[in-house]
Amino acid sequence: MRPPRRPWLLTAVATLITAAFLLPVYWMVKTGLTRPDRIQTPDPQWAPTPLTGENYSTALGYEGLTRALFNSLVISCGVVALTLLLGVPLAYALARIRMRGSGAMVLALLVAQLPPAIVLAAPLFILERRAGLTDTYLGLIAADTTLTLPFTVIVLRPVMRSVSSELEEAALVDGCGLPGVLLRVVLPLMVPGVVAAAGLSFLIGWGEFLFGLTLAEGPDVQPVTVLLNEFIGQHGTSWGALMATATLISIPVVCVFAVFQRFIVGGLTAGSVRG
Repeated sequence: MRPPRRPWLLTAVATLITAAFLLPVYWMVKTGLTRPDRIQTPDPQWAPTPLTGENYSTALGYEGLTRALFNSLVISCGVVALTLLLGVPLAYALARIRMRGSGAMVLALLVAQLPPAIVLAAPLFILERRAGLTDTYLGLIAADTTLTLPFTVIVLRPVMRSVSSELEEAALVDGCGLPGVLLRVVLPLMVPGVVAAAGLSFLIGWGEFLFGLTLAEGPDVQPVTVLLNEFIGQHGTSWGALMATATLISIPVVCVFAVFQRFIVGGLTAGSVRG
């Protein structure tokens, strides 16, 4: 493939696209550092002058913030665990075991990602209400897993198919069963894919709002995304505290992706080419 004649042009276009995507993030951070009486001025300011920590003091002083952050952490980690527990064996079965209807199963997983979460909220509420799972961590984890499991299986299936089948056959000849082959042979070779699925599942679980609002009746198990709704009142919105809280919520996600960026990018592309 020929190198581009004008690499600076591609760099400029990429920079503009990146800046467009990062503009809302910058505006969120900027608003959190702006004095409350200067946020809704007629002429928007691109730089917060003067800088203030008043909004962060309001956010950190909010009574339910610590509990909501803990709830989000429990729910997100639970979503990652349940997604991998169900998604890894299912992806392996669809990738390696010849069975009728495997193509239809993959198609069903693709279709399962199409409906928005609001379509699933009412049926899940009825099912979990009858099962006694409303207003519990397990209920929210199970609901969020309905969003992460199809994507995880679709990501991991090609990654598993890229693993050499000769290694699995050798393990089977040595007397290792299918569970042992999966745990001892396949999983160590697809760490980037598993990390990518875990990271994206954590992101979805951390940022999910609708299920946290409909399946949790009180603040005991509600995630921190529901807490953001508390800053929106009938007579106005506390934009400074809202944006400061949103910035604090974004920090764990940024840290996770900064640490595991190499694995996530490699995992999403690991099954694209088979050697």
